[in-house]
Amino acid sequence: MSKWVRERGLLLANIGLFLVFFGGMILSGAADYSEDQVTHGESAVSVLEYLGTGAFLEATFENWESEFLQMGMYVILTVFLFQKGSSESKPMGKDVPQDQDPRNAPLKASTPWPVRRGGWVLKLYEHSLSIMFLLLFLMSIALHAVGGSEAYSEEQQSHGQPPVTVLGYLATSRFWFESFQNWQSEFLAVAVLVGASVYLREKGSPESKPVAEPHYETGT
Repeated sequence: MSKWVRERGLLLANIGLFLVFFGGMILSGAADYSEDQVTHGESAVSVLEYLGTGAFLEATFENWESEFLQMGMYVILTVFLFQKGSSESKPMGKDVPQDQDPRNAPLKASTPWPVRRGGWVLKLYEHSLSIMFLLLFLMSIALHAVGGSEAYSEEQQSHGQPPVTVLGYLATSRFWFESFQNWQSEFLAVAVLVGASVYLREKGSPESKPVAEPHYETGT
């Protein structure tokens, strides 16, 4: 069991942290939503009731969409673009395993099934990581719009204004403000990591170059 956990420690730790912080978000979000309801003469809601509100959907998926957009774009951009000296970039002017054509690889029992199958299955598999992030991004932005339209409509009605449809909400400045405020921060974080890894180090981390490696050496 300890070996199994050790081999999956990075994934398990991140899932655990996600659950802790997501739980904290739900509890604090329910409390904040209830406070707002009471302020406007409405009844407070339970945690379970909060999970069915547009406010919860909006708060959750407007953040998820930015994360999936960031990671998907990062996967795609690192295929074509380079940063000299960064551990986050492929080496420049060198052949790397990621660029090798899987159709020329020797087939073994451990070779992923799509590679052994070939054809359109392999074509999809070659880009399956970016496809997954794209689908997760589209799902998240759709749910952001659904939850946001519900929350926005509640506010509109409380001020004597008509509610909006999901498509109508997509045309509001609020939807795009919520999206852009998250998107910009994600790409700022990536830019800092890409640039900082040229000059700064973290011993033992695969996200860093070896501590003694020159600044001009690009990732491997």
